[in-house]
Formats: sequence, C-alpha cells, structure tokens
Amino acid sequence: MAVVPHRMSNPRTDRHLFSSSDDNLMMKQVQATHAPDGRDFSVKPLLHVVEDIFNRAAPTGLATIVQQPAVHQAQIDAMDDKVLEYGVNEMLELLSYTINKISCELSCKCATGGDAHATTLAIFQLVSSYSWDAKIVLALAAFAVNYGEFWLVAQLYLTNPLAKAVALLKQLPDILERADSLRPKFEALNILIRASLDVAKCIVEFKELPSQYISPDTPEMLTATAHIPTAVYWTIRSIVACSSQIIGLIGMGHEYIASTTEAWELSSLAHKVKSIHEHLMRQLTLCYQHIDERRHLEAYQTLIRLFETNHIDNIKILRALIYAKDDQLPLYDGATKRRASLDVLRRKNVLLYISDLELPSEELSMLEQMYSEARQSPSRTESQYEVVWLPVVDRSTPWNDAKQKQFENLQSMMPWYSVYHPSLLDPAVIRYIKEVWHFNKKPLLVVLDPQGKVVNPNAIHMMWIWGSTAFPFTSLREEALWKEESWRIELLADAIDPQIINWIQQGKYICLYGGEDIEWIRKFTITADAVARAANIQLMMLYVGKSNPREKVRKNNVIIQTENLSHVLQDLTLIWFFWVRLESMWHSKVQHNRTVENDPIMQEIVTMLSFDGSDQGWAVISKGSGGENQIAKAKGADIIKSFEDFQSWRHIVDERGFLPALNDYLHGHHNPHHCNRLILPGSTGSIPEKVVCAECSRPMEKFIMYRCCTD
Repeated sequence: MAVVPHRMSNPRTDRHLFSSSDDNLMMKQVQATHAPDGRDFSVKPLLHVVEDIFNRAAPTGLATIVQQPAVHQAQIDAMDDKVLEYGVNEMLELLSYTINKISCELSCKCATGGDAHATTLAIFQLVSSYSWDAKIVLALAAFAVNYGEFWLVAQLYLTNPLAKAVALLKQLPDILERADSLRPKFEALNILIRASLDVAKCIVEFKELPSQYISPDTPEMLTATAHIPTAVYWTIRSIVACSSQIIGLIGMGHEYIASTTEAWELSSLAHKVKSIHEHLMRQLTLCYQHIDERRHLEAYQTLIRLFETNHIDNIKILRALIYAKDDQLPLYDGATKRRASLDVLRRKNVLLYISDLELPSEELSMLEQMYSEARQSPSRTESQYEVVWLPVVDRSTPWNDAKQKQFENLQSMMPWYSVYHPSLLDPAVIRYIKEVWHFNKKPLLVVLDPQGKVVNPNAIHMMWIWGSTAFPFTSLREEALWKEESWRIELLADAIDPQIINWIQQGKYICLYGGEDIEWIRKFTITADAVARAANIQLMMLYVGKSNPREKVRKNNVIIQTENLSHVLQDLTLIWFFWVRLESMWHSKVQHNRTVENDPIMQEIVTMLSFDGSDQGWAVISKGSGGENQIAKAKGADIIKSFEDFQSWRHIVDERGFLPALNDYLHGHHNPHHCNRLILPGSTGSIPEKVVCAECSRPMEKFIMYRCCTD
C-alpha cells in the first residue's frame, strides 16, 4: 500500500493567523526577509515562459478533467517562439539555481507536511535579495516546473514508454481513471493558478511603468507599493497550497478520496487572490491615468513649442497634429476616395476645417460649393490651397457603430482631405484645438502657411464673406479686403441670387426684405409695388426670410410665389447663408477691434442683425450697387408708414431722387423709442463683453442676446 504523505496544514484552520490583529505581525515577518541587493532586471521574459507552461499544461486528452479558460491555439503558437526573443536563456543561467531551490522547498515541505505560512516564509528567505516582482515570478516559475512535470507525464503516458514508466511509479493512471471525481479539485486548482498569475502580471506591470511619467513617490504609486508585499505573500501562499494539492495526488492511488472541502479551500484562496488583483488593477488604472495626463501635458507643451518655432515646411507640424503611427496613410482623399500620406500637403497652404460630428448640412453644402468653384480653375492663385477636415469627438463616450456611420457619412460628402479616423487626433491635439484655437462646437477654419505657421486662427468668416478671393486667408489679407469694401448691395447680398448682378447692371432699385409675419409681408409688398409705380421706378423685391430658416419661412416662400408678391430664394440654404455671412462680417470686424463707434460698415452690420433679432419685418432698398445716400433701411412699421405717406414727400423724389427722398422722410420721422435685439451664436469664442446699439450708440444689455430698449 502506498504511503500517504502528510498534508499541509488546513488553510481554514490557519485563518486565525491572518485576523486583523495578526495581519501586521505576518507582514512584519515577511518584510523582515526583504533585503534586496540592488540588482535590477526585467522578469517579464521569465513570466512569459511561466504563462506558457500553465497554458500548455491543460491536456487536450483530459479536457473532462481540467476546464481551462479559453486559451487559443494561436496564442500558444505565438508564444512558442517569442519567449526566446526576450533573452530568457541568459536570464535563466542566473536564476535557475534559485528556481530549483524553491522547487525543492515546495516538493519537500508539501510532501512531509507542515505549516503553510512557515513554508511561505521559507520561500521568502530564499528570494530575500530580490525585488518584490522578482520574488513572485521566481516562486511561480518554481511551481511551474513541478506543475509542468506532472502534466507532462500525464499527457504522454499513453504514448511514450518513458512517461508510462514514470506515471506508473507515481500511480497517475489510477488517478486519471477517476477523472470525474477529481474535476472539482482540478477546476479549483486552475482558477487559483490563473488568479496568482494575474497578480504576478499586474505587479510586473507596476515595475515597468515609465519612470519619466510616474515616480515612486506619486500618491498612486505609494498606495500600490504599500499593498504589493501583501499581494506577493498571498500569491506565494497560494502557490504553496497548489503544490500541496498536486503532491498530495502522487502515490495515493486508490486510497485517495477527493474532498470537496479541499476544493473549497482552494476556491476561498482564489477569492482572496482575485480580490487582491482587483484592488491592484484599480491602482494600476489610476497610475495609467496619471501617466496619460503627464504624457498629454508633454505632448501639449511640445505642440505649443512647435507652433512657436520656425520650420522649413509644414510636415513636422502636420505630423504633430495628425498621428501617423506605423507608417499609416493618415489622410482620406475625398476626391479619389483613397487613403493618402501627409506628403500631399507638403509646402502647401492648408486650411484645417475643425468641427464635431454635428456639422450643419447648410454649412457643409456652401463650403463644398466654394471649394468646388475654386477647383474649377486650379491654376489660379486663389485656388492654391488644400482643406483637411479634423473631426473632434468626445473621448469620454465610447465609439460605436452609430458614430462610425455618422463620421463616414460626413466624410463621404467632403471633396477635400480628412483624417482617416478621428482616433488619429491625439487627446493633446484636441486640447490644443480647444484651448489655443478656442474650438467650442462652432466649426473653425485654421489656416497654416506652407511652413506650418498659423496665419489665421479662424478664416471661416473670411470664407463666408469673400470665398476663395480671400486667399491666402491671412489676417493681413482680411484687413486689406475690408479697406477695399464699402456698404453696398454686393457686400450685403453677394451672389445669393444671380439676378441681383443683372439688376445692379440695369440700374434697377433692389429691395431686400425679411421677417416671418406673412400679413406684414403682404401689406409691405403690395404697398411698395404701388409706391414704385407712382414714383415711376423699377423696384425688384427679394425675400430673405430670417436666420436659421425653418418651416415658417418655407411656407412664406410658397405663399409669396403663389401670390406673385416678390422674388424669393427657393433654396433655404441660401437664406441661411445670407444671415451667416452677416454674422461672419460682425465676427470679422470684432477680430479687428472694429465697433459701431469707429466703423460705419460695422454700424450697418449690427443694424441688419438687429432687424433679424426683432419680431417684425424690415426692408433695405438700394439703387444699383448703392453708395452715398443710395441705400435706405427701416423697420417694418416705419417703412410701411413712409410708403403710406408717399404723397407728402413725392415732390422731393422729383427734385432729389427716390432714395434721398425716402431717407429724408425716415430720418425726419425717426422714433427715438426702440427696442433692438442682436442675437448671435454664443459658442463662437469671440463674443465681446460690450456691444453698442447701432441706432443710438448706447451700450446694449447682454442676455442670451444683445438688447437695447429705450421704453
């Protein structure tokens, strides 16, 4: 009959050792063995070999015994050759003696019985000169030798004569024949081994954190360091328990009776080790957050320095903005629908179109139209630029299929370049875009010259006002364009309707009017038409609705056309564009420190925007291009009253002309009581604290809008 080896002491009966009062005593004993000699080396290669042994120790022929977690064959094969690439042979020359001593300690103490805590302390004595990460990996390696040998014989004894003879001496065939009764033990063993391996990997990961981003005295690291000795103790203690169970099987033959109590003991240890692992992983996550913050800060500061430095071309800047890892092609060419490298932008004027995924369709449509027009004559100076879309997405919410589809839909609509995927924009770049370029939902058009220098932090307003004529979109060019401008119908209406140019050339009177009240629209257009006939002038009226045109403006368009009241802009995008251009004029002027007090064009812009902010209609009338005293403007009630009083100022029309006469009447009947509202988007990043009323120059109150009321 086989001699039954003594069991290690029961972990449950040992539990009194680790009550809260004695826990400190236990760790003092462990700490007393710790005397590192300063040797510092990476144990990760050795851990790879240990993990490889545990992965392969699950015998395919004994799947009914051991329920291993899914370890894919590809993973095992990948590890097969890689373990040698880490220089593991050289390391084992230094460590094999220690591993062998621990292996013998486990075999001897677990075979003869004894206190599990004492055996654990004995192993700590053997690894006293090593760091905590080395201690845990060396102990795991020693157990892996014993565990691997056990399963090697178990796997080969049916096919290999040598293995069969060894298995016979160990009485393994008798054990393996009773696989079903041993299932709880092997399952519990496997779970505890996996939990121990996870703790070891976590501790090694702590050791390999980059010291340039996190130091040992960082609070996150201090907390982890304080818990690592306890984690190492319980992992080695678990290794002792696993060794005891494996050795307990050998030589027992038919005498062995599988105990559910033993399986419970292993599972309770596994529960403790898993809890330790979870705690360490939480700390590791905090450490990585700290590292990410430091890395992002470093990358952010690098970006700041790069933009402050002169370069021979723009590639260094572009590579810093658009992360091209592993020689990827980081751009997507909207024209060819293929990926492209950053080299296609080398030494070119680059317009960075920055937005989130909630891009207004009107804006995209108008920008695409302007870009396409510029591309029709690629040799022209004002066509010598490239556009690149940088989509800024919220990293705090997960990227899902819906967002991917939204991104791809927008990307497919753009004829210019875009980043291949939003993830190519590093968080530090997004921070730079938000903090330095002041991106806040409202799209930006940042202009880089051929050397990568920012020559305009936001040229979107220039693009809306002048299109590609604004090339090269610098602040100096913007100032020069304003010097050439005067308040005239071409500046106000641009090319929103091709008929306007014809009307100007033909010297006709042009009336732009807006508002949403269809009754006022009917009354105004009918009255204006009657006055035009009476004054013997050709008056061409065009309805431009209201900013952010919605269903009401669309219905007004239909009614105006049906009743033949005036011309309309059938495409609501053009109505949107009319008002966006006015807003852009305002922002452009603000960027150049222009106000109502020192800039006559600014006064006209604010008047127009105040018209749109009111609840009533309004009208602007010009003859031809307009000019000195050749543009008249008024609110809805005032313009209708002037037309109804036409007979009282008709004689002045004969003397001085229609518009001078109308202006005289409006100025003479000006009502000082008013309530003007200026409504502008609040997320543009350039909203000044003070705006004055265009009518009386008093400061407007700032609410969600700018308002000036004399009532």
